Amino acid sequence: MSTQIVQMGYDALAPRFGEWAAQVEGDPWTRYLDDLAARLPAGAHMLDLGCGNGSKLSRLGDRGFELTGVDIPREQLRLAGDAVRAATFVHGDFAEVDFEPVRFDAVTALYSVVHVPREEHEALFRRIRSWLAPRGLFLASLSHARSEDWTGEWLGVEMFFSGHDAETNRGLIRDAGLELLRDELVWMREPEAEVAFLWVLVRRPS
Repeated sequence: MSTQIVQMGYDALAPRFGEWAAQVEGDPWTRYLDDLAARLPAGAHMLDLGCGNGSKLSRLGDRGFELTGVDIPREQLRLAGDAVRAATFVHGDFAEVDFEPVRFDAVTALYSVVHVPREEHEALFRRIRSWLAPRGLFLASLSHARSEDWTGEWLGVEMFFSGHDAETNRGLIRDAGLELLRDELVWMREPEAEVAFLWVLVRRPS
């Protein structure tokens, strides 16, 4: 049910979501993504979970990486395909799709894990670890406050959210066998209110 809600909501938002995102003040995603890219070798294989309209992948389009994006709203994937023609896009729920082990040098999940039921987060982190090459990197923006599964109105559509507090997220990451390199609580101002996310950069040990 939550997957269908997210799919329908983001498909409805697709024509205007990019304009809304551009109004967010203090969003650190470009800084974090550039930092991640600087740590990767030429030709690195990179996976974006919840790629949306492709705005994040498009920032990496000229860096020579092999890019793959996964998302479930078809209209968002259409926009992503137009934005990053060299990338490969997979239509599916990233909490369920699977890839061969040790496939990627980096995985990103920016503002997307909060749309997955929190009881699935631990298994998701473990699967991400299995996809990463030794010393591969995972960049994510996670919830910082405990939130029960919640469905309600957001930006004029029905949307689903779920999340753990920051310390629980750190524990789940460590339990998945990933090493925290950096974690930072960052506040920003969306058009409707101030919000914060826990940004983490983690590594699969060699």
